[in-house]
Amino acid sequence: MQHTYLRYECADAFALSCSSGSTPSVPHSSSILAFLRSKGKSNSSNHPVLSLAGSQLIGYDLRRGEPLMKIGHREVLSGGVGTGRALNSGQIVCLDVSETNNRDNDVKVATGWVDGSVRVFSLDPKEMARFTSSGSSDDASQNGLVHSLLHGNSNFLGSSDEFACKEPLLLNGHGSSPVQFVVFDKNKGSVGRLASAGSDGVVILWDVVAETGLFRLLGHRGPVTGISFICPTGSSASGMDGLVTSGADGLVKVWDLNGQCCVQTLTGHRGSVGCLDCSILCPPGEASSNASDDVESKKKWRLVTGCEDGQVRVWSVEDLEAESTSEDKESADNDEVFRYVGSLQPPANFSSSSNEGIASVHFHHNGHYVGVCRANDRVIEIYAARSEVEAQKKRRRRLRRRREKQSVAANASEKGESKKRGLLDDPESDEEQDKVESKEDQIVELSPDMVKAMDEFEFRGTIRATHKIRGFAFTPVLERGGGIRVVVALATNALEVHSLPKPSKNAQVAVTSEKVSALDMYGHPTGIRSVSLSSEDSMACTVSKNVVKIWNVSSRSCLRSIAAASSGNASCYCLCAAFLPGNMHVVLGTREGHLLLIDVASGDIVYREENAHDGAIWSLDIRQPSPGQDTMSLVTGSADKTVKFFEVESQEGENSRHPMLVHARTLQMSDDVMCVRFSHSTDPTKRLVFVASLDSTIKVFFDDSLKFFLSLYGHKLPVLAFDSSDDDTILASGGADKSIKIFGLDFGDTHRTLYGHEDSITDLRFVKRTHNFFTCSKDSTVRFWDGDRFQQILLLNGHASEVCSLAVSRTGAFVLSGGMDRQVRVWERTKDIVFLDEERERELEEVFDKVDGSKRDENTSDVLLRAQKDGDEGLDADDETDEKPQSAAAVKQSILSVSAGDRIMEAVELADEESKEIAAFKKLQEDKSGDNRRAPNPMLFGMDPSQYVLWVLRSVKSVDLEQSLLVLPLKHVERLMHYLILLLRAGKGIELCAKISVFLIKAHQAQIVANRTMMTPLRELQTLVRMRTTEIRDTAGFNIAAMRIIARIANEKKNERINYEEKSMKDIWAGLGKA
Repeated sequence: MQHTYLRYECADAFALSCSSGSTPSVPHSSSILAFLRSKGKSNSSNHPVLSLAGSQLIGYDLRRGEPLMKIGHREVLSGGVGTGRALNSGQIVCLDVSETNNRDNDVKVATGWVDGSVRVFSLDPKEMARFTSSGSSDDASQNGLVHSLLHGNSNFLGSSDEFACKEPLLLNGHGSSPVQFVVFDKNKGSVGRLASAGSDGVVILWDVVAETGLFRLLGHRGPVTGISFICPTGSSASGMDGLVTSGADGLVKVWDLNGQCCVQTLTGHRGSVGCLDCSILCPPGEASSNASDDVESKKKWRLVTGCEDGQVRVWSVEDLEAESTSEDKESADNDEVFRYVGSLQPPANFSSSSNEGIASVHFHHNGHYVGVCRANDRVIEIYAARSEVEAQKKRRRRLRRRREKQSVAANASEKGESKKRGLLDDPESDEEQDKVESKEDQIVELSPDMVKAMDEFEFRGTIRATHKIRGFAFTPVLERGGGIRVVVALATNALEVHSLPKPSKNAQVAVTSEKVSALDMYGHPTGIRSVSLSSEDSMACTVSKNVVKIWNVSSRSCLRSIAAASSGNASCYCLCAAFLPGNMHVVLGTREGHLLLIDVASGDIVYREENAHDGAIWSLDIRQPSPGQDTMSLVTGSADKTVKFFEVESQEGENSRHPMLVHARTLQMSDDVMCVRFSHSTDPTKRLVFVASLDSTIKVFFDDSLKFFLSLYGHKLPVLAFDSSDDDTILASGGADKSIKIFGLDFGDTHRTLYGHEDSITDLRFVKRTHNFFTCSKDSTVRFWDGDRFQQILLLNGHASEVCSLAVSRTGAFVLSGGMDRQVRVWERTKDIVFLDEERERELEEVFDKVDGSKRDENTSDVLLRAQKDGDEGLDADDETDEKPQSAAAVKQSILSVSAGDRIMEAVELADEESKEIAAFKKLQEDKSGDNRRAPNPMLFGMDPSQYVLWVLRSVKSVDLEQSLLVLPLKHVERLMHYLILLLRAGKGIELCAKISVFLIKAHQAQIVANRTMMTPLRELQTLVRMRTTEIRDTAGFNIAAMRIIARIANEKKNERINYEEKSMKDIWAGLGKA
């Protein structure tokens, strides 16, 4: 009989606040922070900020400095196995948040993932308000911060069994290329439009309401780094519905969404364009009425691009109608949408710590300010928009100084004089700053009389963070004094809030920001090197470089954050940690050779054993007290080729309640010690000490006498991790040679060698009272093994980088894993049973799906274009062109679409069989008089054949519908059209049937024309589609008109003064609905 196991699934992840650019596998994006904005909120502190956190989004309350919510989704494994409630294993790259509107009160959160998918979450504002107003709770499972599989709590946001944010809308169109940018269309009059761009250079426009892709834009030859919508037709300066994109190919393209073509390409960038943003300038001094004026709004649109050469270029939106009537412009220039107006230059006395290109550019939500951040820099440059009057005044002053400078230069050239500048001279004036601008202006031939970028923008100040900046976002509302607040995401996995006050009128110096708060409690600045659990599994200790954090496992909250330092306040690099018995203290081993004791209650370092080793302490282990012994022992293994034993004793004097370490014994080794462990035996005469050294061997010693017992050979590279079972019968080890060896401790023989990891194995832990064990590796995976049957049970994916440490609970209910991606994942044991044969088949299917997905490059547009070419029989060879199309269909073929196509084919076949059986039954009943009732077919759930086909078609997602129809062969297409005719005759599923009919005819146009037998059904289908769609249009128009009348009457009655003392009340709905 096949042996079965219980499945482990990822339930949650914590210790990660900002994951942008933390791992090489996840590309960097400038859109990593976003505010949840909804109507009716005026206080900026009520707007939570969303930050990327690996596989989920975390919302923080900036006022309290605490996390409020988690946004994530479940992952359904292929083959239908698993509970379906596990945290997904993907990584989020970018995000954007839509604004609430009158048509849809839900707040949409779009996320781009590293696997090429786009997921749109829908948040209820009432649910968001509950979290914002409730504050922190002792029960973290009630405020959506804990996702557990043990107690039935399977929600990220809310306390019900379902997600409060519901299952996200999944949009697939980028293939396997990471999505680097997503942006909602926030312009007035447009609802539900979303644009996404990937590293494949493709931009896709989605309709979130219809849950489908509109089209894709092709033109960039590299990754797309930025997207921005410009105002739709009627309110934009260019009079078009447009989209602006920037790419790593150094081009900025302007797209006409109505024509699905590129109308302008902005060149002149010397290098890749890293970011862009487009907004309407609304200077604080201008009246709001000007913004609504058409003439003024045409002049206020500005596009800002950041390039690899460090230049921040500004472009203005041209008025095409005015340009077309102007006689000074040539006709060739009338089609330009954007016009270059100069670049933003910081003051001459401004110094930056980075000489790299621009990484992020963002406008404030009100259009007053724009922020610029360079790559690998700690400074954000803030520019403020000037009013129209101030901009013209600045331009006239610049021109006057330019004329004065030219006259002085002419006089000096005549006299042969020249001015030299000294070190103690005043800072550069405006005319000296023009020298910097003139270099860029000469390249693009800017006219000196025009209003340049530095005339419209003034340098307001800088925001200086404590570490390198990965991204930033402006708070939605200004401060009371007119200042701004900026939330900064740092490379140290932390968030900071900075305030930039409004300068006084007479201020001549740029304003410097002030740090308001820092959210560095909830994440490690570097990769996690070690994870350990307390004896009752209530607390966890994680270490990374010089930071130690104590966590509450049940609530995922950080209890203590301690900076590891020696007695001279020198920073220490922590490598390993463990809880002392009693769970009141934690012992740390450092790279400098120190041993530190930390009090969990106070968070202080209560004892330091400095220079305990002459080299790095790679491993340590605690020996639990025996029944007859009260002393605790600690063993450490170091790079100084020694293994030292320490006794844990109480300190004397004021610190008598704190322990101390007393060196007891030393075991000298021939090579560096990589790992050391105690055996689990409680008998002192049978207790063993295992030592792995750099010579790829594991040596076994008796604990009481330190006599040599066994030497375990077999690894070709050094052993990095090992552990023994509870009964001390076997020992499993993993090394840098990617192999796992299982040794018997009776004679030291090798039982089996297991392979599975693709890189070095970093940690290995047994499950208590079993011979099953977990391993983690630098290949970013965690694997579950059976030590008795020598086979792999589970492969657990989820980490984005190498996994360094594991910690298994005493009952095996959950496992913690920490790695260089700075997150701790919680793997919990579920009630789902694992069958090894099914697991191997599922893994093979995933491998084949990846291979098929890499070769599946044909999309919907390719099929339609091929069908059109096949139908054009009279096409001349001279009419053919080699130009590539600028747009294509949005959705590509995926595994989900192929499986949906298989379901449609199966439904058509079942419907045909059922139709034949029904026809045979009716013919039999005509020959024999009897009961004409026939039992319904359970395979069709008791439905008619056509109704069953409609049910299957409705089960296919809108995103995958077109690709699933392309999978159908021509024979099944003919039969599907037959059932569409039956459905349209009955008036069922009219919209869906019409959509499918039109698409099938477009995709198979050549085959349908060649097949004369389909002409008669096509004519009937054409008549039915036209008739049914006309009926729907009339019905919808009638209902809309009726609802407008009802709303008007309700509004009129609401404004009337009602006298409640009247005995007879009027019915406001009286007379409605009567002919």
